Amino acid sequence: MTCPNNDQGTATQVERRGPCELAITRRFDAPPSLVYRAWSSPDLFRRWWMPRSVTGVTLTGCEMDVRTGGTYRLEFSAGGETMAFYGKYLDVLPNERIVWTNDEGEAGAVTTVTFENRDGATLLTFHERYPTPEALDEALHGSAAGLPEQLDQLAALLPDLAAG
Repeated sequence: MTCPNNDQGTATQVERRGPCELAITRRFDAPPSLVYRAWSSPDLFRRWWMPRSVTGVTLTGCEMDVRTGGTYRLEFSAGGETMAFYGKYLDVLPNERIVWTNDEGEAGAVTTVTFENRDGATLLTFHERYPTPEALDEALHGSAAGLPEQLDQLAALLPDLAAG
């Protein structure tokens, strides 16, 4: 599946790879170091991670220790209730790769995001491996469905970051 082109002339590619894997790719007109920074800095991550089209849900907490062995915790508020998503970073290679677990339930995925330099731009690949096909199906109709919008929001933020 290809999501519509955005104003940068790029498209988000969403592909189911086998029964338990999902891959999303997107090209950004920014160097890998800048895109990585937006994924690894809590202050920047908060600015683009929550899809704006989702109303009634707010990202209220964002703790990220982005290093191999570090942990993260994202807290969302919806209708007076709090939901937490958390895990640990299995492998972090600055400007190249972040691998983390999603530990909030048995259906949690292992996520790998890579930042590949393409002539000064970045080819980002977001890959998730789920423990069961049912867990992937649930994600495709839930959290993963918002990723194209989230990546559009990231693309909109990057020029501001580049400008300083």
